[in-house]
Amino acid sequence: MKERAFDLEARLIAFAVRVIRATESLPKTPTGSHIRDQLLRSGTSPAPNYGEAQSAESRTDFTHKLKIVLKELRETRVWLLMIQQAGLIKPITALDALLQENNELIAIFVASLKTTAGRRN
Repeated sequence: MKERAFDLEARLIAFAVRVIRATESLPKTPTGSHIRDQLLRSGTSPAPNYGEAQSAESRTDFTHKLKIVLKELRETRVWLLMIQQAGLIKPITALDALLQENNELIAIFVASLKTTAGRRN
């Protein structure tokens, strides 16, 4: 069997691992704790939600699960930007690559949802 060159699930898992590592760098303060908890939830949920989408019971269910993935990726982006702008992780550029990956994943899921919507006819 030919190995897939582009494995989105593996990419989402790698993203989640990077989010986990970023949260471990947050300060041990009430603010750091709050943001850590929120970022862990939103940043690690796209991978399992995408996994659930692969077992969707209908096209509507599939679309709904992809929308959840997109929603969580967008929330993660906001938390990462807050961390960056508040200077909670130094250097300030430490999250640039993670934000770039986040933006690319958002673009992938926006495109996927547009494709899915086009197939409803």
